[in-house]
Amino acid sequence: MAAPSPDRFSAWLAQVLPAGAVRAPQVRALTPVGGGCIHAAWSLELADGDVLFAKTNRASTLPMLQAEAEGLRALADVATGLTIPAPLAVGLLEGQAVLVLPWLELAGRGTAGAWQQLGAGLARLHRASRPLNGGRGFGFRVDNFIGCGPQPNGWLSDWGQFFVERRLAPQLERLQRRGMGLTDSEALLQRVPGWLNGHGAEPVLVHGDLWSGNAGLLSGGGAALFDPAVHWADREVDLAMARLFGGFPAAFFEGYGQEWPLAVGSDQRVDLYNLYHLLNHANLFDAGPGGSYGRRAQSSIHALLRR
Repeated sequence: MAAPSPDRFSAWLAQVLPAGAVRAPQVRALTPVGGGCIHAAWSLELADGDVLFAKTNRASTLPMLQAEAEGLRALADVATGLTIPAPLAVGLLEGQAVLVLPWLELAGRGTAGAWQQLGAGLARLHRASRPLNGGRGFGFRVDNFIGCGPQPNGWLSDWGQFFVERRLAPQLERLQRRGMGLTDSEALLQRVPGWLNGHGAEPVLVHGDLWSGNAGLLSGGGAALFDPAVHWADREVDLAMARLFGGFPAAFFEGYGQEWPLAVGSDQRVDLYNLYHLLNHANLFDAGPGGSYGRRAQSSIHALLRR
């Protein structure tokens, strides 16, 4: 899908930027950039030399981009020492869904010290959010998305029950409807609350989709988080996913632990928390029974039940 012309982009920004904001930028050129697996991504070169970042997709994907924008705002409200790109505009332009963000100049692999700072920054974000929950429990004010899959977020006070009813069960039900049901899943769901309600989990605002592609070090120093699937959850879910799909360097976990150590036994919950993401990937990417993510999820279920 081709991007709107620079002139159309400029006119649209003039309409949608908040009242009182600086004068709408004049877009001089759009250049495709890589990295996205759901949306098309673009750099927007402005007449004054600045650069913005934009995502575009079919109009039907607007709720996904709106949820992403809301998640970024929620993280920005509590982040200290981390860069969270503040949404500049989100809406429809010429029949396409569009989200415009500040441009982030990402660095390469970075130093161990830089990754430690990212881990410590995430720990501070988690800890700073605790008093803002207001006793609502686990969930989020609206449903959102994990990748392009639906993520229900209705509030529950019981963490183990939340993880069953809002995370594992919906994914397993989607697989069942697709003819890709997994064996022993009901037995697993029955045991999950007992496994998760013994370590004092408390609701903090989590990124929710924290694999290595959704965070990075900045070329000018510092680190950034983006592409979230935010909700209030046990903080361990972010640290668990940070070990999945390639994972973060060890220095990241060291930095987090130095700032706010995890509860004893957290390593025993990593596979259970990451089962959610394996199930989601099976629903998103496996074409049918026997797909690679479904096989990994099935193996994880059996391994968890053997413990």
